[in-house]
Amino acid sequence: MAGNVEELKVIQPVVMKQLQTIFEKNRTGHAYIFDGEKGTGKRDIAIFFIKLLLCLNPSKNVPCETCRNCKRIDSGNHPNVKQLEPDGQFIKIDQIRDLISGMTKTSIEEGRKIYVLHHADRLNTSSANTLLKFLEEPEGDVTALLLTESYQSILPTIQSRCQHIKFASIPREILLKQLQEQGITFSMASTVSMVTNSIETAISLANNEQFAHTRKTVLKLVETVRKNVHEALLVVYEDWIPSFKEKEEMEQALDLLLFAYRDIVAIKANPESSCTYPDMLQSWKEQALQTTYDRLSNQMQAILQARQNLGRNMNRTLMMEQLMLNLQEGYTFV
Repeated sequence: MAGNVEELKVIQPVVMKQLQTIFEKNRTGHAYIFDGEKGTGKRDIAIFFIKLLLCLNPSKNVPCETCRNCKRIDSGNHPNVKQLEPDGQFIKIDQIRDLISGMTKTSIEEGRKIYVLHHADRLNTSSANTLLKFLEEPEGDVTALLLTESYQSILPTIQSRCQHIKFASIPREILLKQLQEQGITFSMASTVSMVTNSIETAISLANNEQFAHTRKTVLKLVETVRKNVHEALLVVYEDWIPSFKEKEEMEQALDLLLFAYRDIVAIKANPESSCTYPDMLQSWKEQALQTTYDRLSNQMQAILQARQNLGRNMNRTLMMEQLMLNLQEGYTFV
């Protein structure tokens, strides 16, 4: 796992340092909340921490990977380690009762017991209260790891009993590298890595025909807006409205449109900037020369306004006509 530990340190340097320091100073608490977006390495780092706490031969705050405990954790067979997923939509009270009963029994195995709650924000009221009692009065040497993508959805009383470990978003350059290793083009990888921080979601978007079509339609619109408002409206009627019938599709298209104008602002400030659409670089450079920061700012405001209007269920065609007129005002034709 040496390479793996190094990878985890690249993805979450602060979290890894925190956990290794806790271990080194022998200050393991009885409960932690691992809080971060999907794809930020919470599960992998939870396994790393469990191994570190139970490893028979750790070295330099890294588990050995070869002892009996490390191997049993890998295979999911360590009797002192329990992992819990929601049963359907929620983590139910019976699941928590079973877990507590397993944690309080005298086990065959000496040493610390560790339980992991995945999607801890999905505890329902009764299961959360049952867990709370156990967190307040844990029996013996027990450590809880609560993993969540929605920290604010966890009861404040549970939050206050746990140490909060905040996971950072994965650096975009790491995500870009991972996506290209999966055979995704640099252009597509650059776009999806702006939409999501999760490698799984990014791969799925990059291979999704609807997403590729959305991207193409958005870029076609940006190109026509700079030429002529009538042509832009034609693209809206013929391509945009028929392509994005669902509200979520329209939201995504407007987000991608906003990224295009952000690109132009970035290129205007620094021609070497990294883009959401590197395949459009030449066009963005030309557009950056034809416009001002004020106009670009107004255009981005107009897109954000359209996104709000969509949320208010404004007529889509009317909303897009209004947006085209607002975007059109941003150009001086040379």
